[in-house]
Amino acid sequence: MIDMRALREDPEPARASQRARGADVELVDRILEADTKRRELLQEFEQLRSQQKEVSRSVGRASKEERPAILAEAKELAARVKNAEAASNEAGEEADKLARMLPNLILPGVPTGGEEDFVVLRHEGPDPRDFAAEGFEPKDHLEIGEKLDAIDVERGAKISGSRFYYLKGIGARLELAMMTMALDQAVAAGFTPMMTPTLVTPQVMGGTGFLNEHSDEIYYLPADDLYLVGTSEVALAGYHMGEILDLSDGPKHYLGWSTCYRREAGAAGRDTRGIIRVHQFNKAEMFSFCRPEDAEEEHKKFLAWEEEMLAKMELPYRVIDTAAGDLGTSAARKFDCEAWLPTQQRYMEVTSTSNCTTFQARRLGIRERRDGQMFPVATLNGTLATTRWLVAILENHQREDGSVRVPEAMRPYLGGIDVLEPR
Repeated sequence: MIDMRALREDPEPARASQRARGADVELVDRILEADTKRRELLQEFEQLRSQQKEVSRSVGRASKEERPAILAEAKELAARVKNAEAASNEAGEEADKLARMLPNLILPGVPTGGEEDFVVLRHEGPDPRDFAAEGFEPKDHLEIGEKLDAIDVERGAKISGSRFYYLKGIGARLELAMMTMALDQAVAAGFTPMMTPTLVTPQVMGGTGFLNEHSDEIYYLPADDLYLVGTSEVALAGYHMGEILDLSDGPKHYLGWSTCYRREAGAAGRDTRGIIRVHQFNKAEMFSFCRPEDAEEEHKKFLAWEEEMLAKMELPYRVIDTAAGDLGTSAARKFDCEAWLPTQQRYMEVTSTSNCTTFQARRLGIRERRDGQMFPVATLNGTLATTRWLVAILENHQREDGSVRVPEAMRPYLGGIDVLEPR
């Protein structure tokens, strides 16, 4: 949720943010109108209640002759107070509903536009391989994975439907190795590892900003009124819900390891082959609670930690500054790292890190006490490893005979294996 006081004082930054996102600019004015109505009705209710209390106190001081008229007035005021309270509550709910529809305000420098309007900040890692010069046509990750007996999408679809799969043998070991590498790196950087719940309440899911435009991506269990998370960011953000934090020693860092679920609504026909866009996957997610003035620097650190992991994977990748229209509801700025896919001759997102400023913390009631006052904290998140990385690893490190070279940093996590051999 946005800062209503700041919105009242200067609504133009919110309007500019909405324009940059390609979103409804008039929503800002509707929020302000609803907020004005709420405050006016609240003031009316409080005035009537004060009047009611004064009349009630006067009953005991009234003479026998005056008392019937005062009691009648008190009764009338009680009815008016009840109606005013109901109107005030209704206006408050409407104002809150509208305010929760407004996405986070983007930060200065975020590119304007939609999905294709990102800005490439730089290219990193080794140069993409020239397979033609090496004398062979690269195979895609599914063909490689099937020959390694590492990926089985056919049986995944038989058991659960499309976009499900099995990782088996060296495929399962490869994912565990990658996730454990991420865990070790995070712990070395001071993160607390967390195995997080994958089912959360509507309060937590809505508090993180995922029940707006992303709601059709989420699996919902109506019998239990719970949501399956699409990222451990949700459970990590809710970990300190309603709490007052002590950030005097710096940010609180958590590394969430969880299975994630996404409906992939609207993704029909996109990346249907293999395990690029699936309904279930594993992910190691960094999360930070910090002071708002530290959030920008914290965001740079998150990106650096992601790139540290990608360097260990020896992958060619680029870093992009995501455009406003492609940001989630809670993100004020997001950087993605995209790995090169040789068989598709394109870059594929493998990490993202978002600065959510105080947006999620306001909705979840997470604050810090400083100098005797309460302030909302800032939250940030970032991917440190996920199942999709296997796609880039298999394709970029393949050999002509179908084997795959294991990146050097991963070998200790695979018992020293340096090459994955077809079976």
